[in-house]
Amino acid sequence: MSTKLRLIILSFLQFFIWGSWLITIGAYWFQTKEWSGAQFGAIFSTMGIASIFMPSLMGIVADKWVNAEKLYGILHILGGLVLFTIPMVTDPGMFFWVILLNMIFYMPTLALSIAVSYSVLKREGFDVVKDYPPIRVWGTIGFIAAMWTVSLLGFEKSANQFYIAAGAAILLGFYSFTLPKCPPTARDTPSRSLVDVLGLKSFALLRDTKMLTFFLFAMLLGAALQLTNAYGDTFLHDFDQNPAYKDTLAVRYPAIIMSISQISETLFILAIPFFLRRFGIKQVMFFSMIAWVLRFGLFAYGDPGSGLWMIVLSCIVYGMAFDFFNISGSLFVETQTASSIRASAQGLFMMMTNGFGAVLGSLVSGVVIERFFTGPDGVSKDWQGIWLAFAGYALVIAVLFVILFKHKHTPQEVQNAEHTEPLLSVEQA
Repeated sequence: MSTKLRLIILSFLQFFIWGSWLITIGAYWFQTKEWSGAQFGAIFSTMGIASIFMPSLMGIVADKWVNAEKLYGILHILGGLVLFTIPMVTDPGMFFWVILLNMIFYMPTLALSIAVSYSVLKREGFDVVKDYPPIRVWGTIGFIAAMWTVSLLGFEKSANQFYIAAGAAILLGFYSFTLPKCPPTARDTPSRSLVDVLGLKSFALLRDTKMLTFFLFAMLLGAALQLTNAYGDTFLHDFDQNPAYKDTLAVRYPAIIMSISQISETLFILAIPFFLRRFGIKQVMFFSMIAWVLRFGLFAYGDPGSGLWMIVLSCIVYGMAFDFFNISGSLFVETQTASSIRASAQGLFMMMTNGFGAVLGSLVSGVVIERFFTGPDGVSKDWQGIWLAFAGYALVIAVLFVILFKHKHTPQEVQNAEHTEPLLSVEQA
């Protein structure tokens, strides 16, 4: 088996695990268990909590003591065992702790999968910049394949989705032990302080007004991402209470409809270079925020019948909403920070979006939905009101971003990789 094919299998299974339950857990929570919205918001915060500290800590272990591919395999096996126990949980409070434990094992594997792939490719003489992206695309394909599998098998509301994820996790765990060895690279180097390792020195960048503003908006946009992941699938499932929509494609297979979002994501990546050259980083990030407004607004007025086109268009718009901020945001960090702090600054960007932003979006949205948009029966929801509230949130962010984020940019900045203003280091910040 070729090196690239082995890494393609790794990437496919890495995201197949996540795709098996991430989008459909809401249907299991609300339709099957009929638990509350406030408690559900806490479930999605587990990804943010784990993202804040686990990737860095496991990075230390892989750098100093344990082969990366072995640590990667151990984490997946442990995560798979936890997933197997989820169907046995009958209390929403306990469900939170079990999902958090699973996320503690899973979230660091996202970074480790990249570390393992890079290490193997470099050792085999491949060009990482050229050869890794086509391998990583199979991760998105794996995510989509998992959504289709769960949907076509009729497991969107069933605990069986966790068994599928668990099986894939354990399979990937054992498979990783067959990969080429990736030994620790910093075993004999002097130990750094925990502050250095976790990238906490990059927080000094927040003393700069422009960087502080950027990272605050990164956190707020990270919150928006959790809203669509958490509630999109269960929103479509709720239409099965209406006889007019019960047998429509979108209600029978919501995860398949939602998978259009992931397909769109892969396509919009290809459009980013054109938009960056034509409009610049600030404008592209603003386009992302307007796309979030459209994402939620189209959901508010769409339905599985004559309004299906709005739901499909919302899923297509998601690609712009997600990619345009995340990728242009990372480029902004790249062009505005000195090389000595750049890696830590990128880590801070991910921490604000996938960490603090995810926790904020999950917890606040759960409480808001429970308090203002849930019926007296504790189950029925005003979905149009929910999506319009989310659209209003995204619109406020977009307006404030234009007013508060001061950044003069020319399209040549990205194309030529030249900095039009002094780079920020920790000392300068």
